[in-house]
Amino acid sequence: MRRRRLAPLLAVSVTATLAPVLATSTATAAPAATPWTAPSSADKGALNQYVKQKPKWKRCEADSPAEFECSTIKVPLDYRVPGGKRIDLAISRIKSTTPDKRHGVLFSNPGGPGGEGLYMPLGMQESLPESARQKYDLIGFDPRGVGQSSPVSCDLEPEEEDWLRPYKEETFDKDVTWARDVANKCKEKAGDVLPHITTRNTARDMDLLRAILGEKKISYVGYSYGTYLGAVYTQLFPGRADRFVLDSAVDPARAWRGMIQWWAEGAEPAFDRWTEWAAERSEKYSLGDTPKRVERTFWDLVAQADEKPIEVDGQPINGDDIRSGIRGAVFSPESATEAIVELKKAAAGESASAKKLAALADSQKTGTSGTSGAAEVPSDNMTASFWAVVCGDNSAAWSRDPENYRRDAIEDKSRYPLYGDFASSIKPCAFWDRSVEQATKVNNRVGSLVVQNEWDSQTPLPSGQALHADLKGSRMVTVLGGEGHGVYPNGNACTDGTVTAYLLTGKLPVKDVTCRATADSNAEARKNQERDVLPGSPLPERAPNRF
Repeated sequence: MRRRRLAPLLAVSVTATLAPVLATSTATAAPAATPWTAPSSADKGALNQYVKQKPKWKRCEADSPAEFECSTIKVPLDYRVPGGKRIDLAISRIKSTTPDKRHGVLFSNPGGPGGEGLYMPLGMQESLPESARQKYDLIGFDPRGVGQSSPVSCDLEPEEEDWLRPYKEETFDKDVTWARDVANKCKEKAGDVLPHITTRNTARDMDLLRAILGEKKISYVGYSYGTYLGAVYTQLFPGRADRFVLDSAVDPARAWRGMIQWWAEGAEPAFDRWTEWAAERSEKYSLGDTPKRVERTFWDLVAQADEKPIEVDGQPINGDDIRSGIRGAVFSPESATEAIVELKKAAAGESASAKKLAALADSQKTGTSGTSGAAEVPSDNMTASFWAVVCGDNSAAWSRDPENYRRDAIEDKSRYPLYGDFASSIKPCAFWDRSVEQATKVNNRVGSLVVQNEWDSQTPLPSGQALHADLKGSRMVTVLGGEGHGVYPNGNACTDGTVTAYLLTGKLPVKDVTCRATADSNAEARKNQERDVLPGSPLPERAPNRF
């Protein structure tokens, strides 16, 4: 069985036209964040026609479980013109095991942007306790433009998808040309569609699906980018949000250039933690008996690889490869230490374990072609949909002057030597068309549960804390010592118990919760990192692992 992975019109206008209607309370109402005017009577009528759709459910695949059903609905490409072009939204479900105990629907998203969510219910079915399975119909969907939902493409070649490029004076002009070419190819291939592949429109699609399913509210579990999607939904439709779990959270104020820069900022304290860990175990690993000496060992390897690439199994590794790879690896000190030990062996001409060195692989540095395995999905679909959201959600965050990226990359390499230039150098968003809408300002009192590991390489702890502050009705679960991207479920009784209790009862903890990581829960995180998946999510072999 193929499993695929792990991205408005005025809010009040959609609320007024999508049935069934649940009045938004004054306590949770969010201000409209778009300059658009309310739709005409004809447009309201067009939106209501979408609500009348009846999904034709059928078994998703011949070898999938019989209870796992799929369908396709239509959604407006542009919610301002609902009578215009329509696109597909691929949806799935696994119905509650005990209808008499059913509470409602539980939507989910695996992350991205660009992650496919159609098969999420299978992962949720495996990971949720039976008590929660009795409570919910599990609902999955590929976000608009992704996977089976009218997938977008820019006709990019694999080398054009290699998008995190270290700043070098001699190659910067080529990188500017690459960024401009990607933006131009996207505009030429899908310029009429890409401006509408945004988080706000995906949130609107979720609310339209809610209405089609006949639900007054939705509950939701979102990982990584999915936390931002969930937060945007609470902002646009505060009265429609029931029980929202936001795991490994994006800081809305930093969507999206700032979130990429978080990778550089967050890596520095993780690097310091790693050098201390390795120094304490110097007798075993021989990388140095003080943090400074471990650090020197690392930078000596970078310098050696810059002068002459280090070969492992016939593959050359240069200094930039080491810097980009260590960024994520240091969030798990044991894995990083073992990788550097093997790299040190290879640098000395000794036999090295390629398996242990795999911890230095940087999934952001390579293209993401072939994500779905479905013939009808373009090979660059994940990358195309990623740029649509990252550039289109908030174009104001991206300078139009390449020299600003040059300056930032130079400054940030000095401030954050591991990854600053990778994160801050030129991206296609510098040449993207202006956003159709303003960026979403998340600031509401909708109840939700933010869940965050202390040592998360993709969405560092301050990012989760920022979302918690924006969602003033939220509570936060912080896992001290927790490693990895994606928390729930991980076998930790404290975190799993808190999240499950909220999903079962709808009652948030009376105050924020602090859990401590266990050896087993961190081992599970390392195992998930090796598989490149989020715990509980049926993602394929090459998950987006972005946000």
